[in-house]
Amino acid sequence: MTIEFSLSKRQIEMRDNVRMLATGVIRPQSLAWDRAGGVPEEFLRNLARLATSMGSSAMRSGLGEEGGKEKKKSSDSMQSNLGTVLATEELSWADGALLLSLPGPGLGGPPVRATGTPEQKERFFGIFKDQDAPLRWGAYALTEPAAGSDVAGIRTSCRKEGREWVLNGRKCYITNGARASWNVVFATIDPSLGRAGHRAFVVEKGTKGFGVGRIEDKMGLRASETAELVFEDCRVPEENLLGGEEKYASKEGFMTAMKTFDNTRPIVASMAIGIGRAAYDYACDFVKRHYVMSRPIPRYAAMAERLARVGRGLDAARTVTWRAAWLADNGHANAKEASMSKALGGQAAIRACIEAIEICGAEGAIAEDHQLLEKWFRDIKVYDIFEGTGQIQRIVISKRLISNLKSF
Repeated sequence: MTIEFSLSKRQIEMRDNVRMLATGVIRPQSLAWDRAGGVPEEFLRNLARLATSMGSSAMRSGLGEEGGKEKKKSSDSMQSNLGTVLATEELSWADGALLLSLPGPGLGGPPVRATGTPEQKERFFGIFKDQDAPLRWGAYALTEPAAGSDVAGIRTSCRKEGREWVLNGRKCYITNGARASWNVVFATIDPSLGRAGHRAFVVEKGTKGFGVGRIEDKMGLRASETAELVFEDCRVPEENLLGGEEKYASKEGFMTAMKTFDNTRPIVASMAIGIGRAAYDYACDFVKRHYVMSRPIPRYAAMAERLARVGRGLDAARTVTWRAAWLADNGHANAKEASMSKALGGQAAIRACIEAIEICGAEGAIAEDHQLLEKWFRDIKVYDIFEGTGQIQRIVISKRLISNLKSF
């Protein structure tokens, strides 16, 4: 298989435009949004309009393209995943919480697009088309208090009553869950069936029995909304069963979740890489301004080596992330590569933030002019947790590798 990482002229222009926006507009407001605990909706509306003119799907619809009808493949549409990770890294370099706050289908988009019927795609994506309408979000509700990375362990129940499904349970740590117009919600007809018992529903805001619990007060990414969702005899019409009854003759419910991760894990990896690159760039600039690196001082050589190690790690993670996106764009299975990108991206970025704090010392962590570094340090940890922890990624990777070792 020949893998081509050359960017098209359009992709390069899009990346450079997003980079200019990130540098001149988003980064200067990042700390204010963090302290306020949110991004002003007027800014989000203006950014969404700008994204349409720039052709950035990552900005235009959160974490995925909008639209219910299938699009004809072209040289640009065939690179949608790679284009998304390019824009995602630049936006996260400016502010990771902003990217999670963008209006659009968000993480709920991939399962609807991959599994939904044509009618469901038109219905649930259609609400995002009118730019003059109030801002709308979609969300993805899988994690539960006792089942996070262990997707097979979900306990939110569903049962069929007439032409409705009745859901009971709780979901936690759901990005944009409270303000979303709809959530893709995973439930089980019987926990003893494991993956075969899973069903995926699109639960719309205002559905009887569906409520919002607490909004989380988080350490990092404070400008993004993270909510608890409650389902108490929540009655969902049968036409909101994602894909229809025939999709669940086997383990399709669980596979819907897994297909979503294969698409979103490279995106999450690029988010982490963007934050890690921000800390790395900051540390490099700090060293240039405060030290004459050409002097033969052992401590200076040690700092240079630490920065070089961080740079290598970020570049390696980016390469694997691009590979996972390229495979998805070209119709190849990418589960192993998606998990590799997530595992490498989170760890490389965490290391970048730690090294930046240590290199800059007290001035980097405390001084008023350097609080962005402290913010990135708070923001980055979750990227080794959500969308499957680092431990889970290593399990997925090892299973995929071992399955190919016939003599094992």
